[in-house]
Amino acid sequence: MLRFGYCERVSADFWAEPLNALTNGAFILAALAGLALLLRSGRRDWPAALLVALVFIIGIGSFLFHTMPQRWTLLADVIPIQLFAFSYFGLALWRFLGLGPAISVLGTLAFLAASFALSAGLAPLLPAAARGSAGYASFVLALFGVAIALWRKDESSARLIGLAGLVFAVSLTLRALDGALCQALPFGTHFLWHLLNASVLYLLLRAVVTRSSPA
Repeated sequence: MLRFGYCERVSADFWAEPLNALTNGAFILAALAGLALLLRSGRRDWPAALLVALVFIIGIGSFLFHTMPQRWTLLADVIPIQLFAFSYFGLALWRFLGLGPAISVLGTLAFLAASFALSAGLAPLLPAAARGSAGYASFVLALFGVAIALWRKDESSARLIGLAGLVFAVSLTLRALDGALCQALPFGTHFLWHLLNASVLYLLLRAVVTRSSPA
C-alpha cells in the first residue's frame, strides 16, 4: 500500500516527488502554446482565454500538491481540472455541436451527474491504489463521444478531440498503474500522466481556438 499516495513519494519532504513536481511545467508550456494560438488568431475569444488560464492554473495547483500534499493543495490540484473538463464539455456542445446555451448547460449538468455515477460505480471494482483514477473515466468517454458526434460537421476538430481522447486514455491507464508498478519502477508512472495530459490539453485548446463560432 502506498503510504504517501504516489509511488515516487517515500517521505513528506518538499522535493520527495521531483518527477511528479517538475513535469507540471508541461502544463505551463501547454497554456503558453494555447495563448500563442489565441493571440495569433486576433480574436477576443473569452471562453478560449478562460480555458487557457485554467490550464496554467492546473500546472500551478498540481505542482503545489506534489510538493506539499495537504488538503488545500489537493483542492488546488483537483478543482481546476474539474472546471476545465466540464467547462470544455459545455463549450463543445455549444461551439462544436451547435446546441443552444440552455441545452448546453443542461447537457453539462447531465454529464456532471453521469460522471459522479460512473466514478462511484467503477471505483469499488479497481484496486485501492487505482481508485483515484475512476473519476476521470467519464472524460475519456466524453472526448470520444464529442469526436464521433462532430465527425460529419467538422472533421478537423473531430480529429483533434479524438486524438486527445486517445492520448488521455493512455494517460489515465498510466495513472492507474502508478501504484501497481512501484516494484518495477520506483519513480512510478504518474509523471507520464502529467506529460501526456499537457498534450491532451493543448490539443483541446487548439480545437477551441481554431473553431471560433458555433456550428
